[in-house]
Amino acid sequence: MKRLTLPLSEKDFEQLNAGDSVMLSGVILTARDCAHKRIFEYLAEGRELPFELKGAVIYYAGPCPAKPDQPSGSCGPTTSARMDSFAPALLDLGLGAIIGKGEMCDEVREAIKRNKSAYFAAIGGAGALYGKAIKKSVCIAFDDLLSEAVYRLEIENFPAVVAYDCKGGSIY
Repeated sequence: MKRLTLPLSEKDFEQLNAGDSVMLSGVILTARDCAHKRIFEYLAEGRELPFELKGAVIYYAGPCPAKPDQPSGSCGPTTSARMDSFAPALLDLGLGAIIGKGEMCDEVREAIKRNKSAYFAAIGGAGALYGKAIKKSVCIAFDDLLSEAVYRLEIENFPAVVAYDCKGGSIY
């Protein structure tokens, strides 16, 4: 089990291999379908994004509302393939890494290799477990999208598996 603190450096990515079990700690951003569409609208219009993309880690998830005295509710991964059309361009713009569920297309895998990044697979059905790894949750963009807004999550001991590494390796 590798313990990693986000953001990751190029050297960190080079030391990861498909199949490695990892525990992630640090800051991630959530973004699902609607947020990706809005991001690309901003980019097409030449507008500045309301968050830093370079080096960021995007988790394909939408956190459920928190119970009293908790920073977040359940927060499980959504199907990553739904973001296949967006991911290569975001990686080329400096996105650090992706967290999601399931296989992605060859273009994403090539973009991960080209940009020395990684795709981390989270466990489907383990939203409650991931919710417990969230120490702080703040909506930072597109609040009108509700659970599909962009949230900044501070995480600790978030379990995942390296699904695609920067050398072209894949667990699939």
